[in-house]
Amino acid sequence: MSVMIEPVTGDTGAFVSEVLETLDEAARALGKPFEEDGVNLRASDGDGGFLGGLNAETLQGWLYVKFLAVSQQARSLGVGRKLIEEAEAEARRRGLAGVYVDTFDFQAPGFYVKCGYAEIGRLPTVGGRPQRIWFSKNFDATETDQ
Repeated sequence: MSVMIEPVTGDTGAFVSEVLETLDEAARALGKPFEEDGVNLRASDGDGGFLGGLNAETLQGWLYVKFLAVSQQARSLGVGRKLIEEAEAEARRRGLAGVYVDTFDFQAPGFYVKCGYAEIGRLPTVGGRPQRIWFSKNFDATETDQ
């Protein structure tokens, strides 16, 4: 069998679906299927204007916060904290082990520490590129193992 590697360009939706299905097939065979279920939270002002949002997915018993953003005018109003707290509450309702997130050193590592998250890893700074930092908050085992 010959193997060819080539870039995928244009609409990559079908390609990404193929990759994810292949990953899930292998995980299912091991009894660990990727049963994703999203969490999307929007913060708005009294007029419905966008203040911030959070996009996350459940993955292998954890909630992974993919994106959390707060608009410039809403920073320091507690919007980010309210979004992450609601995501944590939803993760607890679902019986998940905890929440994890990644950010860059120029974004919000201090925010996650203030919210009770522990650093679990980081990429090194190489060639002036920013560090990517991972944080997690584990829920008490008695909360998730009931």
